[in-house]
Amino acid sequence: MLDLQRLLKSFKYATRGLKHTLLFHQNLRVHLLLAGVAMLAGALLKISFVEWVAILVAIFLVLMAEMINTALEEIINLVKEDHNEKARIAKDVSAGMVLLAAIFAVMIGLIVFIPHLVG
Repeated sequence: MLDLQRLLKSFKYATRGLKHTLLFHQNLRVHLLLAGVAMLAGALLKISFVEWVAILVAIFLVLMAEMINTALEEIINLVKEDHNEKARIAKDVSAGMVLLAAIFAVMIGLIVFIPHLVG
C-alpha cells in the first residue's frame, strides 16, 4: 500500500538536494542558464517534437550528471579530508562524466539547430 507521508518526505528531501545544488554549486546554475538558452532557441526556431525530445534528453542528462558529480564530490570530501590521489582520481572521473554529457548536449544542439539556422 502507498505510504503518502513517506512519499511526501522523499519529495521534500529531493527538493532540498536540488536547492542545495543550485545555491552552492555554480556549475549547475551555468548548465541551467545554457539549458534556458537552448530552450529559447528551440521555441524561436520552432523545432519539431522529436527535436524537442532530443534537446530535453540532452539537457536532463547534463543536469543529472552534474548532480551525480556533486554528490560524489561531497561523499569523497566527507570520507577523505586530506588530499589523496585516489580521491582526486574519483573527483576527476566524476567531472569527466559531466564533460562527456556536456559534449553530447552540444552535439545534439548542433544537429538540431544548425539546419534551422542554415536552411
